[in-house]
Amino acid sequence: MLLQRRILVPWIASTLVMYGLSFLWHGIALNDLRELRIPMGLYVALSAVVYLVIGLGTTFAMHQAIQHKWIGIRQGFPFKGLLLGAILGFLVYLVAFIFGMSFTDRKVMHILVDILWQMVEQGLGGLMVSLGIIYDLHQAFLENERAQ
Repeated sequence: MLLQRRILVPWIASTLVMYGLSFLWHGIALNDLRELRIPMGLYVALSAVVYLVIGLGTTFAMHQAIQHKWIGIRQGFPFKGLLLGAILGFLVYLVAFIFGMSFTDRKVMHILVDILWQMVEQGLGGLMVSLGIIYDLHQAFLENERAQ
């Protein structure tokens, strides 16, 4: 149970936040989804899979960073999660840009806005991972206290 909560809570929390933010940004703020070249249902399903993978990758990266002591949980841990997410967001955007999977017309201003948005979106996903880890640590502490 502990292993499941340790991974599932941060993973699902980050995935839901990033997926929701993506829909708000592309669907409502920019109306990019009207210009899709694939059916909307297929886009929604594929983007859900992509965000599940990004969320799991962020969760895995955060756990690895904690395990190798690259990130400590005693000071500024949520901020470090946000920063890790932003870095991963930059890398995700580079991959999407290279494969031509961007909504933009590749003008410099659009590219910069997309990079910043991706970093904000994934940064908030990283924040959710760190908050999920904090939640798990808190629950484990409570379970340990009840057992004694």
